[in-house]
Amino acid sequence: MKTMNPVVHFEMPAEDRDRMAGFYSTVFGWETQMFGEDMGNYVTVSTTKSDEHGRPTMPGAINGGFYPKREDSPAQYPSIVIAVDDIHASIRQVTEAGGTALGEPTEIPGVGLYVSFYDTEGNRVSLLQPFMSNGVIE
Repeated sequence: MKTMNPVVHFEMPAEDRDRMAGFYSTVFGWETQMFGEDMGNYVTVSTTKSDEHGRPTMPGAINGGFYPKREDSPAQYPSIVIAVDDIHASIRQVTEAGGTALGEPTEIPGVGLYVSFYDTEGNRVSLLQPFMSNGVIE
């Protein structure tokens, strides 16, 4: 039986990260952490309590993030991130099954390797090969 790869994160675009943070904090009680230019002005959101490694403690819950909306980026709408053991093998499987990779995997410092793709239905989905706490890729 093939190993299941879990959904571990969601992403959405934001035009104004301060406005977005205020909205989700006020309406849903989410906590935000804003990163600078070195992390692409990304904003992580905690939707549930997490352990010391940032993993949700509530079964089935995931956290997420918001990225700046940009005129030159494709498919800027809500999407999910799936954790995989081998991002290169997973991209190969995606393309062999009819999907389209959107570039090459890039490193998110301290997090892991990341790449997005279109599935066969035109949805943008992303893959994350997380780093382990000792800096070695799982």
